[in-house]
Amino acid sequence: MRAFVFPGQGAQAIGMGQALAEAYPAAKAVFDEVDDALDEKLSDMIWNGDIADLTLTRNAQPALMATSLAAMRALETEGVTLEAASFVAGHSLGEYSALAAAGTFSVADTARLLRIRGDAMQLAVPVGVGAMAVILGLDFEAAKAVAEEAAQGEVCQAANDNDPSQVVVSGHKAAVERAVVIAKEKGAKRAMLLPVSAPFHSALMAPAGDMMAAALADVALHAPAVPLIANVRAEAVDPSLIEGLLVEQVTGSVRWRESVMWMAANGVTEAWEIGAGKALSGMVKRVDRSIATRAIGTPDDVVAAAAALNEG
Repeated sequence: MRAFVFPGQGAQAIGMGQALAEAYPAAKAVFDEVDDALDEKLSDMIWNGDIADLTLTRNAQPALMATSLAAMRALETEGVTLEAASFVAGHSLGEYSALAAAGTFSVADTARLLRIRGDAMQLAVPVGVGAMAVILGLDFEAAKAVAEEAAQGEVCQAANDNDPSQVVVSGHKAAVERAVVIAKEKGAKRAMLLPVSAPFHSALMAPAGDMMAAALADVALHAPAVPLIANVRAEAVDPSLIEGLLVEQVTGSVRWRESVMWMAANGVTEAWEIGAGKALSGMVKRVDRSIATRAIGTPDDVVAAAAALNEG
């Protein structure tokens, strides 16, 4: 049994998806559709721009989705359809990529939603007020306790439960800085602030959640062709819940470790990472080494994946 998983922010790189677009007209069409939906040449920024511009939340989110969907279209060209997967899942914004791949949203609507999401998340908290930090070497419960101790009346919460030894905390900058110090005192191998511009997946993002609720209400939403394992539930969910869970996801924790555990418990033996980078593949391996991983972001990856599926 196979899951298609879709990367989140942090996987962006200049040039991502370009080889796919050159090799597969269907992949190029995705980037064209995103450009048209946003009324700008985002593809030019992705392939020829500055990494600082691409890393801005409002650009990174639709860019990563475009790259993932381009890889999905390339797979389809080689005969690998979505039905080759039993589940889809995505890390944070990757959940939107997963839903676009599964037909819940059109590519154009997904691009517009992610532009709104990126802007809303940036505007929710003034620059410099919030922060995020990664804690390595403490499990989720220990990192959660660190965040609670560091809060001291401010917001500080476990935002991303990525794998057994990597948790991201998010909230007010001073509280997150305290969490870094406390984590090291509690035995963390490393704890450091992340180069992000807002405290994602924390209560401080509530205004962004309200904006996403309004945006999602205006978009046609269809049941996904295969079940979605939702970030905030860490399990496959009923399609009727998806809209509300996407709103909840803005302030809620990304329960990636538990999602991978749920996959393993429900028969998933392969996770294909569709799009830029290999970060999710590493996380999956650290959660459960019995799940084989495959990253698909280049034409060679696509051909190899199609051949492996046909052989199987």
